[in-house]
Amino acid sequence: MAAYAIPAPPVTTVPVLGGEPFPVRRIYCVGRNYADHAREMGHDPDREPPFFFMKPADAIVPTGSTVPYPPKTRDYQHEIEMVVALAKGGADVPVEKALDLIYGYAVGLDMTRRDIQGEAKKMGRPWDMGKGFDQSAPCAPISTVKKVGHIGKGAIWLKVNGEIRQKGDISQLIWSVAETINYLSGLVTLGAGDLIYSGTPAGVNAVKKGDKLEGHVDGLTDLAITIG
Repeated sequence: MAAYAIPAPPVTTVPVLGGEPFPVRRIYCVGRNYADHAREMGHDPDREPPFFFMKPADAIVPTGSTVPYPPKTRDYQHEIEMVVALAKGGADVPVEKALDLIYGYAVGLDMTRRDIQGEAKKMGRPWDMGKGFDQSAPCAPISTVKKVGHIGKGAIWLKVNGEIRQKGDISQLIWSVAETINYLSGLVTLGAGDLIYSGTPAGVNAVKKGDKLEGHVDGLTDLAITIG
């Protein structure tokens, strides 16, 4: 066993339905990948190639958790997403081979400190602290491709306290999962253990302490968290 100067941090994992836990390497998130969400954020979806931001692996939060309301924000918002888990990696992966990299799919939330993000945008600064903060990436258990196949359509929605806040269909992704993997792998070399949060439909909004969030993608295990 290797010796380290300090104790090695634990490996972050996501449960797998009927299998061993999935170790997380990196978390990539696709920005504005549904046309209606791009428009609600003030952008033209027909003119933008995909762009990406990252969250630390240990931002993962399991379903059923109570997530503390984060510090330094008054505008803590939800973004429901389908998460793609990779079993293999590569660089410059062709679109037609991109789906071969996928291990499975899950329901996730890209939690956002919108005021911090917005202020950083105005000042031309990185907005990592608006997106990549502690416990900002809730994720439900992964369903493997062997069990559910590849997901290219189906309802995606988020309820807050039982009321629908976001609703769309996976088929409405501007850049499909395969196209996203192709484009992203041209920027970085993807690896086994990577998660890709594939984008959110319209309806993003603020949550407050005590709110109960329930996220859904057809064919996958629902995600449920409470804001603490």
